[in-house]
Amino acid sequence: MSSDYIPTIGLEIHAELSTKTKMFCDSKNDTAPTLEEVGVPTDNVGKERPNTNICPVCMGYPGSLPVINKEAVRQVLRLGVAVGGEIANYTEFDRKNYFYPDIPKGYQISQYKHPLVRGGSISGIELTRVHLEEDTAKSSHENSKLKNENSLLDFNRAGVPLMELVTEPVIHDAETASRFAKEFQLLLIYLGASEANMEKGEMRVEANISVSKDDKFGTKVEVKNLNSFKAVEKAIKFEVERHIELLEKGEKIVQETRGWDENKEETFSQRTKEDSHDYRYFPDPDLPKLFIKEISEFDTKTLEDSLPELPWEKRKRYKQDLDLRDEDIEIYVRDTEWGSYFEEVISKLEGQGSIKLASNYITSDLKKPIPVEEFVEVIHMLERGELSSRGAKDVLKIISEEGGSVKTIVESKGLLQKSDTGELEKIATKIIEANQKAVEEYKKGNMAPLQFLIGQGMKETRGSANPELLKKIFQKLLE
Repeated sequence: MSSDYIPTIGLEIHAELSTKTKMFCDSKNDTAPTLEEVGVPTDNVGKERPNTNICPVCMGYPGSLPVINKEAVRQVLRLGVAVGGEIANYTEFDRKNYFYPDIPKGYQISQYKHPLVRGGSISGIELTRVHLEEDTAKSSHENSKLKNENSLLDFNRAGVPLMELVTEPVIHDAETASRFAKEFQLLLIYLGASEANMEKGEMRVEANISVSKDDKFGTKVEVKNLNSFKAVEKAIKFEVERHIELLEKGEKIVQETRGWDENKEETFSQRTKEDSHDYRYFPDPDLPKLFIKEISEFDTKTLEDSLPELPWEKRKRYKQDLDLRDEDIEIYVRDTEWGSYFEEVISKLEGQGSIKLASNYITSDLKKPIPVEEFVEVIHMLERGELSSRGAKDVLKIISEEGGSVKTIVESKGLLQKSDTGELEKIATKIIEANQKAVEEYKKGNMAPLQFLIGQGMKETRGSANPELLKKIFQKLLE
């Protein structure tokens, strides 16, 4: 297959926002309430209850009027500030008209010409816009109790605030697209804007893909509702190969919307791709226009002050200030539990050396966080020479599996490292007398026997000797 083709990829990512209520009504923003929450007997607890968090507005009843969720707008503006985008002064909501069973009104309230945010970038990928809209109902097309021609609709999701981010078409491979989606998900979690769980449908990726042999765009195909990072990579790679294969045969690419079959690991045609004019956008007459700068909570400085330390800022701090390994940094940045634990640990340590030592043990020897005070005590004992590296690993393992305090474990297991010079000299003298051949080799300039003698000393003390001190004692006696 020819390698002369250039893939061009743009992403559209939808993320449900973590607000208390839906986008245009006061129905609870909870797509999966349980039977217990709605007062059903406890023997059925845990089963999801469809069509519970609904009202005339999100069901699209005639005469119902929407009201804008202010917190949803604030969350999108915070993200806009975080990515360095241009915050709109004027914005409005539009009706995007199309007919599908999961759209009860016959249109979706979205944003077209006047999005909340324009521009910005994440991981060097330029953004086109970030806007706000409402989610659709959830369709279930497969159910063992139904005939094939029937579907189920759950309107709990209808009207949930949905942020949509659109990138510029500047991505040229599947791996970069997947990395971008991961970084965007991480940013949403840091901002507290969304849990962005792809398995639950809280974040969905759509990829627009074209292929050409020059710097012009080829015919664009959209692959919708990719719900995992692996699916993003596989679907893009499949589409690129499909496009190239068709072009090599002299066939044309059809502009269309395609789905992703997880089992077959291939895309399939869903419908001819619509253009914006097909949706007949027009401003929603029931919603007010917003002048962002006139709303005090949306002041840029106020939004900036509300931001936490962002993922790329944390990476920079860990690298420049603490000189941590890149792989360790990614653990703390991407896993919020370990990140919080590490921050608590370093708040109790002083000096880059102590912090790097702690990081090595966290990433290598802890399968789950242990009490911070106990972990820090292990680091202090290592630095004072009271614990060997092997002893520290043993203590951490015991605390992880059984609990307990460092002091008690060290005493009961005899792990306290021997640093008594007089006692260690007696042991070293005994080992030298028993290994004269090794001594002779060392005196000839061979350094290997020294390590052998130190090993014998550690064996004699059952690993409790301070190896550095033991080395100095052997060198002194041999010289």
